[in-house]
Amino acid sequence: MADWVTISSLATAGGTLVLAAATFAAVRSAHQNARVTERALMASIRPVLVPSRFDDPPEKVGFQDDHFFKVEGGRAVVEVTDEAIYLMFGLRNVGSGLAVLDRWDFVSELAPGDSNHRDPDNFRRLTRDLYVPGGDLGFWQGAFREPDEPIFQTARDAIAARHRMAIDLLYGDHEGGQHTITRFGLIPRDDGQWITSVSRHWNLDRPAPR
Repeated sequence: MADWVTISSLATAGGTLVLAAATFAAVRSAHQNARVTERALMASIRPVLVPSRFDDPPEKVGFQDDHFFKVEGGRAVVEVTDEAIYLMFGLRNVGSGLAVLDRWDFVSELAPGDSNHRDPDNFRRLTRDLYVPGGDLGFWQGAFREPDEPIFQTARDAIAARHRMAIDLLYGDHEGGQHTITRFGLIPRDDGQWITSVSRHWNLDRPAPR
């Protein structure tokens, strides 16, 4: 004679197991879909900065002491006075999101193969907000204004010697995330100009691009 109590219990257990498996699969699929959606959203607002091109229009760059400069595409402007050192170059955002520029660091001599950046907490914060729209042009600017500061003399000597220098630029998206450091090289030319190049991108709050 069949034990209907046992059969009923086994059937209930089997149904529960099937339901649990289906629930697990649905939850996992939902999580995967959420991750895909999140990655697509982040990609849609991700900025990626590179130097402007030689044929890009010039940028007008002004400083708080009423010094104004014209920066040609693909080039940097470097000017040294007794009171200040002015640095600037044009940018192109090849990403789709707005780039919000935050901090920068000066590398006085760019060594081949150098793949490290300093602690971002020690970078210099920009004194005004600078933005580069997605797929558009903009610029970066920075200055040293304390002649007694050691970095002032270091920068002046590097510029006078026409070393290959670099600016490590920290920026992110307009949501305050996707922080990236991009290294822009300042390369001297025989005609007295400086051209810009990009050598490295570091992601600070997501996996590295390599």
